[in-house]
Order: sequence, then structure tokens, then C-alpha cells
Amino acid sequence: MEPRNQTAVSEFFLLGLTEDPELQPLLFILFLFMYLVTVLGNLLILLAVRSDSHLHTPMYFFLSSLSLSDICLSTTTIPKMLVNIQAEDWSITYVGCVTQVCSVLIFAGLESCLLAAMAYDHYVAICHPLKYTVIMSARLCSLMTLLSLCASITNALLLSLPMLQLSFCTDLQIPLFFCELAQVLKLACSDTFINNILIYFAACVFGGVPLSGIILSYIQIVSSVLRTASVEGKYKAFSTCGSHLSVVFLFYATGLGVYISSAFTDSPGKTAVASVMYSVVPPMVNPFIYSLRNKDIKGTLRKLTRRIPALL
Repeated sequence: MEPRNQTAVSEFFLLGLTEDPELQPLLFILFLFMYLVTVLGNLLILLAVRSDSHLHTPMYFFLSSLSLSDICLSTTTIPKMLVNIQAEDWSITYVGCVTQVCSVLIFAGLESCLLAAMAYDHYVAICHPLKYTVIMSARLCSLMTLLSLCASITNALLLSLPMLQLSFCTDLQIPLFFCELAQVLKLACSDTFINNILIYFAACVFGGVPLSGIILSYIQIVSSVLRTASVEGKYKAFSTCGSHLSVVFLFYATGLGVYISSAFTDSPGKTAVASVMYSVVPPMVNPFIYSLRNKDIKGTLRKLTRRIPALL
């Protein structure tokens, strides 16, 4: 195949989930619904936290940041897919593809760091309740969120900028509905050894460190809870952590599933479905996990729904 450098490459082609024209309207409706549910669900979380002063705590501050990150992650990928289906044009510009790769890395990395920050918040609340307000100050929460964003941006730039030095072959079809770094690298004709080394390094540092922090936090939490004599105290502690653990499992399990599917299958269809599971499903499901399992959120949402008819 004839290689072309980045100055000659003007666009890539996103194959999406299927090339069957009869299924495209169904996919459009399905992904539009999922996107609206994601945006509205996370906006409700943001609105609930902002409107209720009782929710102005570190836990809900991190939850608000997570909801905002979920909205941005979905907005990075789904609207472009909807436009492509509507226009029957599966192309994406070279600049648009690089931007999409970078944006997905930023918000996925930010979510990983925020989940680690939330685990630390739970650890302090359960293991050091008397020092909680002193340790988890507003300044520390803001600093942790800012550092999470900076680390995510650094990770994204570290992985996406080397793409600019690659040359690509004539086959520029990506078997997904968005530009994903590993799939773009497969299209390169030039050596991607350095790119792959950077991916493994970033996965260990920016993925492994937050996950290790989450695991260590919950080891301490479980150890502390098991020493608690009160059954009610144990139930309250595990109930507090239940929603967060569900979100952590969903995020990392789907991400690991994508990695395994990419490594052990050559089926574009299976890879595309796996990409949906980690890029679309977690941002859509997270608000339901927190709102259904959290009495404070449910109470605030009930108050908000009662206000809507009065405002209308």
C-alpha cells in the first residue's frame, strides 16, 4: 500500500456499527436517545447538587465533576456519529480525528482520576470521620480536581501529539463510530513502536495509579468497617460506597473489555460494540446509579420535579 504522510491525509472514514443502510435510522434514534438520556441525567445531577445547600459537600463536588466529565465525553463522540448518519457521510477530517482522539483521552482520564478522588473521600469519611471536615477542605477538593484535569490533559497530549509524525496508508477506514487511538495507529504505515510504548506507559501510570489508589482506599475502608460493632454502621458505610463501587466496576470493566476485544478479535463488529460499552454506556448509566441508590439525590430531585409545574 502506498504510504501518505499527515500533510496528504485529509480525512478518515468511520465505519460505525454497521454499513447496512436499513439499520442507520434505527441507530440514529437509538444513539440520539442515549445521548439525550446521558446529557439530561447528568444535568439533573449537576442541578440537584447546585440547588441544595445540603449537597455542598466534597462527595457531591466530585460527583458534579464526574457528571460534567461524562457529558463532555459523550459530546465528543456521539454528535459526530449522528451527523454522519444523517448526512450519509462517514468521513472525519484529519484534524477532527486527532482532536477527537485527544478529547476522548482527556475525559476518560479525568473520569479515572475523579473516581480515585471519590474513593479517597470515602476513605477519609469512614476511616477518619472526626477529621473529615479538616482533611477534605474545599481547597483540597478543588486542588485534586485541578490536578486530575492537568494529569488527563498531559496524558492526552503525550499520546495524541506523536500521531502527528505518523504516515498513513491508503486504507483509512476506522471500524468504530469515533476515532480511537489504537485503531488509528493500526492504519499507520510508519513505525508505531514509540506510540505503543507510550500507550503502555500511560496505561500503567494514568490508569494503574488511580485504580491502585481506589483498591488501597477500599482495603482500608473494608478493614475499618469490619472492626465496627454496629450492624447499622456497617450497612451505612457499605451503602455509601455501593454507588461508587458500581461506577468504578462499570468504567474499568468496560475499558478492560475493549482492550481484550481489540487484542484477541479481528471482528470490526465486536470491536465497535465494545467501544460503545466503554464510551457511551457508563456516562449514560452513572446518573441512574447515583440517583437510585442515594437518598439525598432522590430527595432533591423530587423537590425539583415539584417546582417544575410551578415554574411553568
